[in-house]
Amino acid sequence: MMQQYKRDFIDFMIESDVLTFGDFTTKSGRKTPYFVQTGKYRTGAQIRRLGEFYADAIEANFGDFDVLFGPAYKGIPLAVETAGALAARGRDVGFMFNRKEAKDHGEGGVLVGHVPQPGDRVLIIEDVTTAGTSIRETVPVLRAAADVELAGLIVSVDRMERGTSDKAALAQVGDEFAMPTHAIVTVQEIIEHAELSDEMVERMNSYLSEYGPR
Repeated sequence: MMQQYKRDFIDFMIESDVLTFGDFTTKSGRKTPYFVQTGKYRTGAQIRRLGEFYADAIEANFGDFDVLFGPAYKGIPLAVETAGALAARGRDVGFMFNRKEAKDHGEGGVLVGHVPQPGDRVLIIEDVTTAGTSIRETVPVLRAAADVELAGLIVSVDRMERGTSDKAALAQVGDEFAMPTHAIVTVQEIIEHAELSDEMVERMNSYLSEYGPR
């Protein structure tokens, strides 16, 4: 049975106009019947609740880790707010994020927040991973800063679409970097819980059949 926090998160995305249904085109040119636009979160109450949902999923799926890392730009508020949500539950972890360009004055460097140390277990937090591009760009930055251990990757929605192999993109990234990957919800769970018309359910299942893992 689907956990309650997953059901609540799907409702929350729909109420926030982050998860919408209709006719859309992804960056890769695929015609999709649904879209997840995390840039629609825009209030303090929404981002605070979002951090709580990430904290729920982290507690359900991950063991010990030392620091949350949010890739710029969308990962920055996610790392900060989720760290706050975890601290409120008695689990105080560090957070850090990267700059797009290195700073050559002040504290300098490309990483902000927690200073990575050898052996740090880093959990990466993102919104939606499709191709895994940002992960492949930022993992070398983390490893250049210190000999860290990748504790995993948490995203909000797993679209369950193929990456550059026959595997789902999220699973492919996990295999590539030898780390566990999880999402707050999957598209299959969205289909199961959201109140969708029979036509929309059929369209979403057809999309998964065409672009899902082989």
